[in-house]
Amino acid sequence: MTPHGNWNLSVVPVQEFLLEGFQGGLQTQALLCALFLALYLASVLGNLTMIVVITLDARLHSPMYFFLKNLSFLDLCYSSLIYPKALANFLSSDKAISFEGCATQFFFFSAIGTTEGFLLAVMAYDHFLAICSPLHYPITMCPTACARLVRGCYGGGCLNAILQTSFTFSLPFCSSSHIDHFFCDVPPLLLLACADTAINELVLFGLCGLIVVGTTLGVLISCAYITVTILRMCSGAGRHKLFSTCGSHMTAVSLFYGTLFVMYAQPGAVESMEQGKVVSVFYTLVIPVLNPLIYSLRNKEVKEALWMLGHKLTAK
Repeated sequence: MTPHGNWNLSVVPVQEFLLEGFQGGLQTQALLCALFLALYLASVLGNLTMIVVITLDARLHSPMYFFLKNLSFLDLCYSSLIYPKALANFLSSDKAISFEGCATQFFFFSAIGTTEGFLLAVMAYDHFLAICSPLHYPITMCPTACARLVRGCYGGGCLNAILQTSFTFSLPFCSSSHIDHFFCDVPPLLLLACADTAINELVLFGLCGLIVVGTTLGVLISCAYITVTILRMCSGAGRHKLFSTCGSHMTAVSLFYGTLFVMYAQPGAVESMEQGKVVSVFYTLVIPVLNPLIYSLRNKEVKEALWMLGHKLTAK
């Protein structure tokens, strides 16, 4: 791809960027601010509740809930990384973010998002082992193995973030430093570059495509084996419980991978930056709100643990 029509602007060291956020008048900005604040608070409350419940209830100290607690932690970090700054920009005329702050935000955004993608695949693998190989499951998914899998997810996320951040922020940026987004993301940053971004886009779509497609295949293969195993069961109650558990996970996987594929792994899928902002809100805020509901409403053990915690708090 050729540079984005910015040759007429001087190439100067960029000290800060301006996050333009969403377009619209005062009423629109106030409505969006209220909506984002409500969703952000719901995300924080829901994910903190899941972390506390899983930590305090001994019945939930199993590999599945260990991974779920890490998922809640990532969702909490995901929304907290972006929306306090976005909400502050709604209320302030100063929408600046330093070059270092932008690079830092982008690094952690990329690391958390990639880690969550890997973790969802690991959770599918955990379901596969628990259902298809129950006798070997306690040995295969021992605490040490679970910790290693989670560390691998974080390591893979950090590696992708290092590559994406170094490729993006090594570009020369023009004197126009207005980012048409509410946080620092690759597509709007590439539009500010005064150099050919073909290699950057190749790295972006190549890595994201490889990660999304690879992890999705892993999830689908695991679910295929799980489905065959469940259908062979004689107990109707057992089938219902396992289908409910796997259905919750597939819902979360479909929402997360689907939006990431549209945004990053399919060139030209998002036609405008405004459309990209809406998609970004979905996977950075709406999904962190939905995940605690998806994994708790259809999970009897989590609902019982929530009830016990609520009972203890009200009894004091």
